[in-house]
Amino acid sequence: MLDIINLLPDSVANQIAAGEVIQRPASAVKELMENALDAGAEDIKLIIKDAGKSLIQVIDNGCGMSPADARMSFERHATSKIQKADDLFDIRTMGFRGEALASIAAIAQVELKTKRIEDELGTQIVIEGTKLIEQSETVCSNGSIFSIKNLFFNTPARRNFLKAESVEMRHVQEVFIRIALVNPQIAFSFFEDNRQKFVLPKGGWKQRIIDIFGKSLNHTLLNVDEKTDVASISGFVGKPETARKTRGEQYFFVNKRFIKHPYLNHAIQSAFEELIPEGAFPTYFINFDIDPHKVDVNIHPTKTEVNFQDERTLYILLRAAVKMTLGKFTFSPSLDFETETSFNPVPLPAGTPVKQPEIRINPDYNPFDSKSNKTTDYNYKKPEYTDREHSNQQNWQQLYHEVRIPSTLNQEETSLIQPIIPDFKESDFFQLANQFIGIKDEQGLWLINRQAAHERVLFDRFSLLMEHSKPVSQQILFPEEIHFSAADMDLIHELWVEIHHLGFHLLEQDNGDILVIGAPPELNNEAIQPILEGMLEHFKSHQMNLKIDKQMNILLSMAKNLSVKSGRKLSSEELAALMEAFWTSSQKEISPSGQRIMSYLSKEEIEQRFKT
Repeated sequence: MLDIINLLPDSVANQIAAGEVIQRPASAVKELMENALDAGAEDIKLIIKDAGKSLIQVIDNGCGMSPADARMSFERHATSKIQKADDLFDIRTMGFRGEALASIAAIAQVELKTKRIEDELGTQIVIEGTKLIEQSETVCSNGSIFSIKNLFFNTPARRNFLKAESVEMRHVQEVFIRIALVNPQIAFSFFEDNRQKFVLPKGGWKQRIIDIFGKSLNHTLLNVDEKTDVASISGFVGKPETARKTRGEQYFFVNKRFIKHPYLNHAIQSAFEELIPEGAFPTYFINFDIDPHKVDVNIHPTKTEVNFQDERTLYILLRAAVKMTLGKFTFSPSLDFETETSFNPVPLPAGTPVKQPEIRINPDYNPFDSKSNKTTDYNYKKPEYTDREHSNQQNWQQLYHEVRIPSTLNQEETSLIQPIIPDFKESDFFQLANQFIGIKDEQGLWLINRQAAHERVLFDRFSLLMEHSKPVSQQILFPEEIHFSAADMDLIHELWVEIHHLGFHLLEQDNGDILVIGAPPELNNEAIQPILEGMLEHFKSHQMNLKIDKQMNILLSMAKNLSVKSGRKLSSEELAALMEAFWTSSQKEISPSGQRIMSYLSKEEIEQRFKT
């Protein structure tokens, strides 16, 4: 029998290895920018075209490379970061494996221009699919220019598995933010398709956070600073009132390397316990300065997963540091005795005559007469908000008038439910623990999950709006301006049409914020920002579910976040309107998110519970 085990060619082996290191354009961006950091660059520029599929270019002013080093850098396991195995436990650089450039060269067309300060001419190298095409001298500035063109050109299967450009671009942008965020001493710039996205000058860490995420964080960040023999913890956490429904600004770094660590995330979440509402996520930017011997970053090619020698101690230190910060800054009242704005003069338009204040006296006022103790000033107007509750109840009933979808229950289910549909009275149903609706009949008791039922009603209504492209929007008296992170803004742009069809009327401001001037009537005077944030977070968490397309995902997200939450007591009018709309729903058994809506307890089942 012939031998069947063969040694793979280097080109094939490199392509296989590249699949672990370079999974998408963002992976190549990460490796090139980290190399620029290790080269001592003080100014790093990232240029992206077609979400990185056509071009990824990183320009830095670092130390550059000699001709020999430039060629050697594309060989597998060639690195200047470590010399022996023991160095793996004393890693102080971002890269160390010596696999990144070899992996990139195996699946792309790569051009490198590099020059050291002491050299008169630089070196130009062109490689395609691990094959050296050209190496020559060239004129270039100090540092390095890496140009990655046509990523995955020789592995079409990998290229076909890439997501939409908007998705890949979000991953690229997130990589850029992670690196630029924790290196404020370095200037960064980011250009996408000849459009400037970020220009970040050198500065402090807090200023870098504000430059990336917006000025709204300027007065909401609390400084965390704790130094111990185990580790030094530094950074910022947001005030409890800034907690949001979307996992936006949550960043952990170890020795300025971004990591993901659910265990440490739980430490911060527990420090905010009882300070933020359930389902909200605090903002934090935390860096651990720790001895490299006490942390292992060599457990995954992406280097975002690490092992700590003493995780439990770090957990305790982090939780205590955050709780101390919250106690020190959040609950200490701060009064400004320097400025009293109530005495500041009110500026008047030019030419406005100044009148002497007048004193009005009501001679008929008797403080001891309850009948006359009423406002008789002819300028007094009854507040309009006294009828708000009545208006809300009317709006609640009107929300479901357009939803009339025929039932799709089978004959057995219809025969069981139908008798209670036309004949139920308000006295027949009740709220249980502000979470369930109970409906009694002669043979037993129906229990309905209130939030799941409302989800079904809203989902059916929004589906009709999407299908007929007839958005219903209610103008907001005072438009609300909302700041979103760059990643969330890209998602809003991607979902702009769908969000409009749901009834939101959004305008993008010059400063990048969103101005909401109209909203669906279903909001019923609720705050808009938590609704939009919750919708985006729910959409992102279900984005990778291949069974749910984009339109279905946003419908689920909207219905989930607008549905009435447990703990809120509905008025009798609201309850009746909800039940009337629910009986006309297309599906009464399962909510859009897969939760069971109805359950029936027969008289026999109830009697069984009382038998000994």
